[in-house]
Amino acid sequence: MAPRLQLEKAAWRWAETVRPEEVSQEHIETAYRIWLEPCIRGVCRRNCKGNPNCLVGIGEHIWLGEIDENSFHNIDDPNCERRKKNSFVGLTNLGATCYVNTFLQVWFLNLELRQALYLCPSTCNEYVMGDGIHEEKDYEPKTICEHLQYLFALLQNSNRRYIDPSGFVKALGLDTGQQQDAQEFSKLFMSLLEDTLSKQKNPDVRNIVQQQFCGEYAYVTVCNQCGRESKLLSKFYELELNIQGHKQLTDCISEFLKEEKLEGDNRYFCENCQSKQNATRKIRLLSLPCTLNLQLMRFVFDRQTGHKKKLNTYIGFSEILDMEPYVEHKAEPSKSQTRKPKCGKGTHCSRNAYMLVYRLQTQEKPNTTVQVPAFLQELVDRDNSKFEEWCIEMAEMRKQSVDKGKAKHEEVKELYQRLPAGAEPYEFVSLEWLQKWLDESTPTKPIDNHACLCAHDKLHPDKISIMKRISEYAADIFYSRYGGGPRLTVKALCKECVVERCRVLRLKNQLNEDYKTVNNLLKAAVKGTDGFWVGKSSLRSWRQLALEQLDEQDGDTDHSNGKMNGSTLNKDESKEDRKEEEEELNFNEDILCPHGELCISENERRLVSKEAWSKLRQYFPKAPEFPSYKECCSQCKILEREGEENEALHKMIANEQKTSLPNLFQDKNRPCLSNWPEDTDVLYIVSQFFVEEWRKFVRKPARCSPVSSVGNSALLCPHGGLMFTFASMTKEDSKLIALIWPSEWQMMQKLFVVDHVIKITRIEAEDVNPSEAQYISEPKLCPECREGLLCQQQRDLREYTQATIYVHKVVDNKKVMKDSAPELNVSSSETEEDKEEAKPDGEKDPDFNQSNGGTKRQKISHQNYIAYQKQVIRRSMRHRKVRGEKALLVSANQTLKELKIQIMHAFSVAPFDQNLSIDGKILSDDCATLGTLGVIPESVILLKADEPIADYAAMDDVMQVCMPEEGFKGTGLLGH
Repeated sequence: MAPRLQLEKAAWRWAETVRPEEVSQEHIETAYRIWLEPCIRGVCRRNCKGNPNCLVGIGEHIWLGEIDENSFHNIDDPNCERRKKNSFVGLTNLGATCYVNTFLQVWFLNLELRQALYLCPSTCNEYVMGDGIHEEKDYEPKTICEHLQYLFALLQNSNRRYIDPSGFVKALGLDTGQQQDAQEFSKLFMSLLEDTLSKQKNPDVRNIVQQQFCGEYAYVTVCNQCGRESKLLSKFYELELNIQGHKQLTDCISEFLKEEKLEGDNRYFCENCQSKQNATRKIRLLSLPCTLNLQLMRFVFDRQTGHKKKLNTYIGFSEILDMEPYVEHKAEPSKSQTRKPKCGKGTHCSRNAYMLVYRLQTQEKPNTTVQVPAFLQELVDRDNSKFEEWCIEMAEMRKQSVDKGKAKHEEVKELYQRLPAGAEPYEFVSLEWLQKWLDESTPTKPIDNHACLCAHDKLHPDKISIMKRISEYAADIFYSRYGGGPRLTVKALCKECVVERCRVLRLKNQLNEDYKTVNNLLKAAVKGTDGFWVGKSSLRSWRQLALEQLDEQDGDTDHSNGKMNGSTLNKDESKEDRKEEEEELNFNEDILCPHGELCISENERRLVSKEAWSKLRQYFPKAPEFPSYKECCSQCKILEREGEENEALHKMIANEQKTSLPNLFQDKNRPCLSNWPEDTDVLYIVSQFFVEEWRKFVRKPARCSPVSSVGNSALLCPHGGLMFTFASMTKEDSKLIALIWPSEWQMMQKLFVVDHVIKITRIEAEDVNPSEAQYISEPKLCPECREGLLCQQQRDLREYTQATIYVHKVVDNKKVMKDSAPELNVSSSETEEDKEEAKPDGEKDPDFNQSNGGTKRQKISHQNYIAYQKQVIRRSMRHRKVRGEKALLVSANQTLKELKIQIMHAFSVAPFDQNLSIDGKILSDDCATLGTLGVIPESVILLKADEPIADYAAMDDVMQVCMPEEGFKGTGLLGH
């Protein structure tokens, strides 16, 4: 704050010593220096903000001194992408495909599986010609086996540090951005691979999945009465182990194999005893596969959120797992630990591992090498050649970048020392351009100084802070090498802007004194005809207006022709904004009439003395001036007289119409279609909109224009047909029309211009019950347009955002008003109208004669007509909210699952316990949108909650039944 105050004081002192008409070139340079005085006086340790002489800290430090060549490029050493000796090849994570990469590496390290896949016949022969690989096209595997062959060959012999598995992932149809269940992926892919290999003729290939991954166990049930043992044999590809409450892998296996007692209602029917008996049931491992997959069940179901929850339990496991006791079913007892288990040599502890893979140890010496088939090796060699070419290309690009950087280094060292101007001729260059010149990451563009120009096409004083003063020598080199302009020499300093700045500073300095002077002058009475008219509103705020206007002139940057970053202002927008600001700041325009003359209302203006007006004119030289003898606007006087005459005329018309149509004005004794009056067979129809507008005029004729015509065209279609059925006019459309007695209609035809006559006639046949009378409309109903209107209304009801619906919780099919939890987005509608029941689309009323007539109708589009009709024809669909009911804000594109989450917060009912219905229809598709399910604004959804399941162990079943997930639906894994 202190530097700014010093700046203002220095500027005031200087402005008081020099008059605008005396300003010379020396004064101009002095002015530019004084406005930057605090910065120039500062000690230059880093780039001084606003100081054009400071050339420190603008990006030069990276070029001065010795420079590491690596700073001249952003290209990594291509050799970093090369596979190191005796190391494995990695796989690129495509987003959320780490689970795929994990299993690919596990399967690759299974040598027997790799060897079997290499033996699979391949269509690669079509790609390989007699003299080798087609050079003009890339190899694209066609089957899952071919993808695995190619990936495994690359993982084995590629020169790359990592390879891209995109082709394999794409072939399976997996979403790379969605994290999936790794265990489910393993199961599904093994099943797919087994099914694919089952068609192979080679038994070593056909049976490889069963040989490597398939084991066998039996469900063994033993009768406690007779000791009879029954077995149910089953194959497995992995063992699913519960980890909750355990710390050691052996404990998890023991629980998997523990005995279960079958007692009470769960007793076992023994074939030997021929009756239900107490029994025990257990799993007995019969044989283990060569590769044992142990799935650690880290995900359990969370009832509060309705989603899976991960268990971060530490599990300890050894590198060598002795399964002999478990195969013989001798469980090892172990106490659960409460802390992270201690891991000795050969053991590990993990809170993230979800699958453990063990290989069977044998006495035979394992085969550690697998030969890659020739056709695959040829593909790998070609990929390695491409990689080597890429390495050479990257190395060349690095070299070019280094050479370019060295040249720029020499340029900067040469020119930066010559940048300071000193006492020699100088020019101004944009600081932003200098910074970009010193920034090697962006190419240097031509110099553009247009953004720093004032309205006079010279250097704007306010832009000095973002400019740098450099020597003419350096400027000549810059413009010769990079071009651009305009060049801003010492002659570019703007005299006009300095003069204006002096005037503004003088006025700002004397504003407070002039405010007191004007207030004193306003207290004295104006004598004679020497006064001037000033708006009262302008007088109340003139000091604030003057200060804002001076601040705007002092700091106005709109004179520039653009913005610093090469972008230009939107001229239309800037002009409009500028115009609005000027309209707000213009002084004394509050007494202008629409014709630009003095307004006729003396209540809005005041007479001030000549001395007071002279002071005000110093601050507002462009303000409109009205001497006391100035006549008011003659046009406004004429309009005022005409307005008074019109007002009297309007009152006379309103009284006449009110007297002629008393029942219509007071809304008394109105006829009703649902209860047809006995004393007439004809009723006329007008739009309710006309009635409301007419009543507004009759009540306030001075403020409203007379209603001269009855516009019934809004109730008709473009064909001239009526848009309402008799049934709808008795119900939901009754609020859109007004019924007129025949006597009233005769009077209305005299008072108004009627564009279309609409009437309903009742026809009673002889010896027929009056309740069975027929009703005919003139004009007739247009079924085509009526149906189009109803369809459009239905579409509108299904394309909504942030609409209110209501939810009732029911028990035994009865509504329960329960305030159990705060509502989400609750809205009230205490006085809203009940929702009317409309007849289904296309249903005809037998009592309403709807003949199309024999005339040929013109084919037109309903879209424009329906948009017009919306202004007049609307249905009341509002629901009367009952106390205790939950109101939620929803959108048509919202899914049912998202609605269930809202209901969970409102009623404390988990999504899987919610049974929702609307109008007797069950809502069950969680992925469907509310619009497709028929949920419209003001709908009432019934909620019936299932009782919570107390058994926590049953949560997995609930999850699978009530909350099905998408998982791998729609992928190639389910194609088999």
